[in-house]
Amino acid sequence: MLDINLQDYSHKRYNPLTGEWVLVSPHRAKRPWQGQEEEISKQSLPTYDKNCYLCSGNTRAGGKKNPEYKDVFVFENDFAALQNESPSFSIDEGLFKAKSETGICKVICFSPDHSKSLSQMSIKSIEKVIKKWQVEYENLGAHDNINYIQIFENKGAVMGCSNPHPHGQIWSQLSLPNEIIKKDNHQRIYFSEHKKSLLEDYITQELEKKERIIFQNKHFIILVPFWAVWPFETMILPIKKQASIMEMNPDERIAYAEAISVLTKAYDKLFDCSFPYSSGIHQAPTNGEPYYHWHWHMSFYPPLLRSATVKKFMVGYEMFGSPQRDITAESAARTLHSLIS
Repeated sequence: MLDINLQDYSHKRYNPLTGEWVLVSPHRAKRPWQGQEEEISKQSLPTYDKNCYLCSGNTRAGGKKNPEYKDVFVFENDFAALQNESPSFSIDEGLFKAKSETGICKVICFSPDHSKSLSQMSIKSIEKVIKKWQVEYENLGAHDNINYIQIFENKGAVMGCSNPHPHGQIWSQLSLPNEIIKKDNHQRIYFSEHKKSLLEDYITQELEKKERIIFQNKHFIILVPFWAVWPFETMILPIKKQASIMEMNPDERIAYAEAISVLTKAYDKLFDCSFPYSSGIHQAPTNGEPYYHWHWHMSFYPPLLRSATVKKFMVGYEMFGSPQRDITAESAARTLHSLIS
């Protein structure tokens, strides 16, 4: 049974992966909205766009031409945020500290079909994307100067995506990003104290409560995390502890593809639109150290709050205090679960 205090009264929830808190204000979900409303395009996209720099056979903005690809296509970003060839340097002058940072940034086109998103792709096609993620994780991780690989997707103009062609990105770099440092530290401490991964025990608790689970198959579970920040935030987790996506076998890869398909389809049904989000996979670094404490997971951070046009803004208290949400994780989970056919 749901704790009524958590559903009716303001409170804080703890994220054991990061050590941070989120303020939850369920009573505010009833407030009227007179703020900005986003424009959501209902325009149907063509399967090929001659002006799209990601479409098969087209010339990219950097001048290079795409091959006539028929499947998943990966290339190095023509305008990468990280440079692979740059001098090593550091600055340490009192409170002025800086270090050089190198890396390799890639773009991954999920499909040659300009009109499709992951929600419209078959499970088999999504599995091909996952296989390519595995290949890139393995190949990039073999570089001496690559210690972490971040796989992510920004979907929708409201999330800053400038091109609707189905694609994601893979950034690999020398040092560990802030979020990974936090999650590595908290998972390591938990494992040393309990001899099990933090997310293994978390999944066990969620399966007992059955309050935030959206979908489950033999190998994966989709849920709204207890500590979710974004209104309809979700996580896809392998039920069996795995440090990285490299540990998936073919059956597990298909199950993972099914989970992505189920979730993205539900998202599109939620407000009857091509649902925007940022998604990303957090997994073990590739610096050769043992990461027995890691349990990889994929998070989805969608910005929409109460309709296709009303967005959750991270401003004011969220910027200067801590994250805050109005819709409880349990309410969001019930809504999403109801959309899975």
